[in-house]
Amino acid sequence: MGLDNIQVSVVLPCLNEESALSLCINKIKEVFAREGITGEIIVADNNSADNSREIALSLGARVIIEPQKGYGAAYLSGLKEAKGEYIVIADSDNTYDFYDMPKFLKPLKDGYDFVLGSRFKGKIKKGAMTWSHRYIGNPILSGMCRLFFRTRLSDIHCGMRSFTNAAYKKMKLRTMGMEFATEMVVSALAHNLRTFEVPINYYPREGESKLSPFSDAWRHIRFMLIYSPLWLYFMPALTGFLLGIVILLLLLKGPFLFLGHQWDIHFMIFISAISILSYQLLNLGIFAHTFAINEGFLRNDRFFIFFQRNFNLEKGLMIGTLLFIAGISINLLIFIEWFFKHFGTLARLRESILAMTLLIIGLQTIFSSFFISLLFLKRK
Repeated sequence: MGLDNIQVSVVLPCLNEESALSLCINKIKEVFAREGITGEIIVADNNSADNSREIALSLGARVIIEPQKGYGAAYLSGLKEAKGEYIVIADSDNTYDFYDMPKFLKPLKDGYDFVLGSRFKGKIKKGAMTWSHRYIGNPILSGMCRLFFRTRLSDIHCGMRSFTNAAYKKMKLRTMGMEFATEMVVSALAHNLRTFEVPINYYPREGESKLSPFSDAWRHIRFMLIYSPLWLYFMPALTGFLLGIVILLLLLKGPFLFLGHQWDIHFMIFISAISILSYQLLNLGIFAHTFAINEGFLRNDRFFIFFQRNFNLEKGLMIGTLLFIAGISINLLIFIEWFFKHFGTLARLRESILAMTLLIIGLQTIFSSFFISLLFLKRK
């Protein structure tokens, strides 16, 4: 069979799966024969210590050895070798039924780019998924993905998927651990790939599980936060900054009563620090968002287009300078009043806090504008 004539590549990550690997490979071969598919089976072996490699080779699969541990590392090595027009991936522990492969190939032939299985729209067999994963872990992580990346996909961690070879090249995947599953979904959305979801059944695994629930969950959460500047930076930053400025202006007139407590100068100092930190976080969000779009990690969105059209270095410098001058002017007026009082007692602490807040925010705006302009530079 010539490698140039392959229609479907099935890639299986493998780490000590001798108890299930032959079942998976034989099912795939049956589907190939029944559907008249010219296909290949690639076993991406993650340095197994059992007989997995020998089993795969004896059944006619290609074995790619990836010594670096990690779910993503194994997949990246295997996918790099895939020659088929269509690619199907799934775990090699028999939790997914490879007889379902035609359901994953039909949408691709109909024009879709990326097909994801959904265990929650299908049936999860008894003993296939722990209670905590089924009702806490997966729903929370899938819900975060739907919220952060505006998708309706119900099961972002389903391990059985298919996609075109062209779509895989567009995704430019790179993570080495379990977060690879999330990265694939996020990248598919970022590149506007046509996505389809297929209900499937999920079965108890053969052999020992390699999952580390807490560390794997954190990998997924960390990845989603890094790739979602809106929720990591902008939402808390805007909330803290706008609320902080409003409270600063309220306290400028004097203490006020709220929730049965008198809020005064100490709270004003705290709110000033919150406002400054929130503004700094907002700047970091703009840096991260711009960098992520420039590098192709995130898709070009309305915020980025609006900001790029309306921001330039001169506007940033002007805004920062005006804020700085406002702070300097308040401090100057306070100093003049103090001077005419012969440097005696002066009760202008509230005004001083506001002035220093404006000074710092103004300087941050000036220097941030230079850095944002650097990120906006275009390459030929």
